[in-house]
Amino acid sequence: MASFDVIILGGGPAGYICAIRSAQLGLSAAVVEQDKMGGVCVNIGCIPTKALLHSAYIASILKESKEFGVEVSNIKTDYGVAMKRSRRVSDQNSKGVEFLMKKHKITVIKGTGVVQPGKKMKVGSDIHDAKKAVVIATGSRVKGIPQIGLEINKTTVISSDEALLLERIPDSLAIIGAGAVGMEFADIFQAFGVKITLIEALPRILPIEDAEASDVLAKSYRKRGIDVIAGAKVAKATVGKDKVTLDIEAGSEKKQIVAAAVLMAAGRAVNTENIGLKECGIQLTDRGFIKVDKNLQTTAPGYYAIGDVAGPPMLAHKGFREGSVVAEIIAGQKPHAIKYDNVPSVTYCHPEVASIGLTEDQCKEKKLDYVAGKFPFSANGRARGTGETEGFVKILRDKKYGEILGAHIVGAHASEMIHELAVARENEYTVEEIDLAIHAHPTMSEAIGEAALDSLGRVLHI
Repeated sequence: MASFDVIILGGGPAGYICAIRSAQLGLSAAVVEQDKMGGVCVNIGCIPTKALLHSAYIASILKESKEFGVEVSNIKTDYGVAMKRSRRVSDQNSKGVEFLMKKHKITVIKGTGVVQPGKKMKVGSDIHDAKKAVVIATGSRVKGIPQIGLEINKTTVISSDEALLLERIPDSLAIIGAGAVGMEFADIFQAFGVKITLIEALPRILPIEDAEASDVLAKSYRKRGIDVIAGAKVAKATVGKDKVTLDIEAGSEKKQIVAAAVLMAAGRAVNTENIGLKECGIQLTDRGFIKVDKNLQTTAPGYYAIGDVAGPPMLAHKGFREGSVVAEIIAGQKPHAIKYDNVPSVTYCHPEVASIGLTEDQCKEKKLDYVAGKFPFSANGRARGTGETEGFVKILRDKKYGEILGAHIVGAHASEMIHELAVARENEYTVEEIDLAIHAHPTMSEAIGEAALDSLGRVLHI
């Protein structure tokens, strides 16, 4: 039996960061991982999808290059080549995490771990002891909808896992779920010539984002030939050898959609089964997440949960911060509390969508007295120069104190621009203080300053 200060079950974003921060604080740490280091994010999630989205962006920009004075003929796309490049990128990142484990002298134990009472971890026939804490970071997985006949079969009904490994793409694809995953894959496959039907059960696509952001994306996707169906229920699915037939109910309208394959992008299930939780006295919430307190400790003292299993938002960067915070708590420090209402949300499709804080609908539900300041990229000099004029920046200002209640960006590089507003909200800057920062010209980020001014009733460039 090996002994460590901290044993972490899961080597994804939350787990490996927890291990690194523990080592930085002088604690001996071990990570138990049954697959590649880096978890879903690095291997079959965030990283490879962003590589494929860049391939899709290149394909899209080449199709419009004549307008920019660059004529390219005979453009051909090959998803298999793009996929292999994305795998190389993923492998490089996974090896990078392995290097970090060695650099910080963290022990990586390969195998399937099961937590045991007494702060122990069983891996195979070996039992390892954690002197200070056990941290559960087992992440989540994709799920199908078996009750209507949509069980993932990896051929005609696929998940994002299979989509990332396709050598050849189908002629047509129905994507069920228009959250971040569905929107990104719709973008990717459409750029590679696939006929896309995007189906969302809720009244609009990107349902957690601001309604205006959803509207811009719906119009953009339809303009590109993507069939967007929101407020739709899949009543029945008939899965054949080389096609899937979906019976759709959208309000009073009923229609049938036939596609060569279906991509399930409607939610994820957390990995809490068969890892010894009940035996250790670790309880789950009604929604199936591990129940944790404000310090991310479970109902069993000395056992912590971080990342997807600890609850939403199920985002890698949220897991990063939880891993770091838990390591500091275990080491006896008092870290800055995580502000879960200030975790950026990003969808990396084109145009990108990024947000932080409240939406307008949420402000209205809370009966807050607010002003929406908005600036379109169509009025931004840099956006005009690059031909990326879709979208806007919107800042929701509290009327009384100038507090930034929420911020929403739709447009090129939105994922990079949102952090100015994340820093502002974390430090409780007002909208007036956003305006005090001089924004370089010409930049896309000028739209943030202009949206701040618009909320104050003194926008300059519209």
